[in-house]
Amino acid sequence: MLVAILRAHLKEFGTAKDGRLFSNERGDLLGTSSYWRVWQEARPLALPPDKVDSPLARKPYHLRATCITNWLRAGLPVAEVARRAGNSPEVIHRRYAGVIDDSEEENNKKIERTMGWTVDPH
Repeated sequence: MLVAILRAHLKEFGTAKDGRLFSNERGDLLGTSSYWRVWQEARPLALPPDKVDSPLARKPYHLRATCITNWLRAGLPVAEVARRAGNSPEVIHRRYAGVIDDSEEENNKKIERTMGWTVDPH
């Protein structure tokens, strides 16, 4: 789906003079105000009506933070999330500590399962 959207964009608009995918009307570098304006126009089109006035994706950067949060909640190792996000594991731990399940009880259960210490209740 995304590939089709990008191909359609390239067919209609081509690339910028230097090969970038998006440019301004003159083919030059997009300014910050252009990103912000387009983002504000896109939110009502992309979000359900009850979410448009919410803080959800208020800034483009929020998409990155949401993605990292979702990867961590899905159980990806911190080192892998850091690699994909272009950060160090230390930054991921510091910034997303509340998302990472550091429950001692859950961690103990994981250790017990791995070590074969759990007793099968059946």
